[in-house]
Amino acid sequence: MHKKKQQHLVLFIFLAVLMVIGFLGARFLLNSPTSEAKEVVDQFYSFEQDANFSGSWKLFHPYMKEKFHKAAYIQDRSHVFIGHFGAETFSYEISEAEELKGWKAAKGEKPFDTAFRFEVKQRYTGKYGRFSFLQEVYVVEYKEDWVIIWDFNH
Repeated sequence: MHKKKQQHLVLFIFLAVLMVIGFLGARFLLNSPTSEAKEVVDQFYSFEQDANFSGSWKLFHPYMKEKFHKAAYIQDRSHVFIGHFGAETFSYEISEAEELKGWKAAKGEKPFDTAFRFEVKQRYTGKYGRFSFLQEVYVVEYKEDWVIIWDFNH
C-alpha cells in the first residue's frame, strides 16, 4: 500500500510538470513576436472596420504618420471607402506571417532588422456591388511596440 501511494505521488508530480510545461509553451506561442504582430494587424483593421480611423492611425509607424497626417488620413479613408464606394463596412482576412530580415519600407530608407509581412483581404459590399482589396501590410517593432507600415518600393 505504501508503494501505491508513492506511484500516485510520482504520477501527480509528472502530470503537474507536464501542465506547467504546456502552460509555458502555450504562453510563449500566444505571446510570440509573430502572434503579437498579427494582433496589431487585426486591431488596425478592426478600427478601420468601425470607421475609427483615428484609432488605426495611432498604430502606424512614425514614417507612416509623416506620410499621412492624422486629419488627412481620417478624411481620406472615410471619403474613399464610405463616400466613393458606398461601403458602410467590410470583412477581412489576415494571412499567416512571413518573417523578413533587412526589409525596407522605401528605397533609401533604413532597413528593419525584422519585419512581418501579412496579406489582408478586405471584402466590401457597396453601391457598385461586391469587391475586394488585397493589401500587403508590414509590422515592425518601434520603441518596444509593434506598429504598421506599408511598402512604398516602386
